Amino acid sequence: MIATLFDFNGVLVDDELVHLAAFADVLGPMGIVLTRELYDERYLAYDDRGCFRAVLADHDRPHDVDTVAALVEAKKPFYKARIATGLRIFPGATELVKRRATLGPVGIVSGALEDEIRFAIDAMGVTHLVQFIVPAEYTKACKPDPEGYLLGIEQAIQRGAKGTIVAIEDATNGVKAAKAAGLRCVAVTHSYGRDALLAAGADAVVDALADATDALIQGS
Repeated sequence: MIATLFDFNGVLVDDELVHLAAFADVLGPMGIVLTRELYDERYLAYDDRGCFRAVLADHDRPHDVDTVAALVEAKKPFYKARIATGLRIFPGATELVKRRATLGPVGIVSGALEDEIRFAIDAMGVTHLVQFIVPAEYTKACKPDPEGYLLGIEQAIQRGAKGTIVAIEDATNGVKAAKAAGLRCVAVTHSYGRDALLAAGADAVVDALADATDALIQGS
């Protein structure tokens, strides 16, 4: 059985603008302005902890563990309120998860929070097909650190995966994490361009999830 490990934000769901707005909801009262251009250029690849830590450091503000953790908690209700009416699932995402689940274990390895992921896969109607989730809460380091994918590999093997394990990514840091964990990685150009994804180490790049055939994903 071939396991497929999906990233979440930018691969299955298009919620980066929701995240940006929620970050702004929290940072605005602190006098920190987070523009779309700056977010895309500097902070897009981070999970919540990494983003808040980097923003605070860039503004010479305290960014200790407790301060960052408090901001992550403060962001949760803003994200949930916005995503309740603004969740956009990428075309082909649901179909791809369903198809890959017929070939072996499907998991999600993401810097998103577990509640966010579960809300989305429930909306997609694939909760019963996603056998495990490795969210931000389960790791100490965000991508490009391979920790999340290494945990995902363990979970996949426990569920019967053999041979190739593949990752589906959209960000350069995600590609680097997958490759550092020894995975084949197919990237989709939802967030970064083809050249950047290939330079990060992607084995193949597609412009839409519908283009991600099983043969291409598995390198066969």
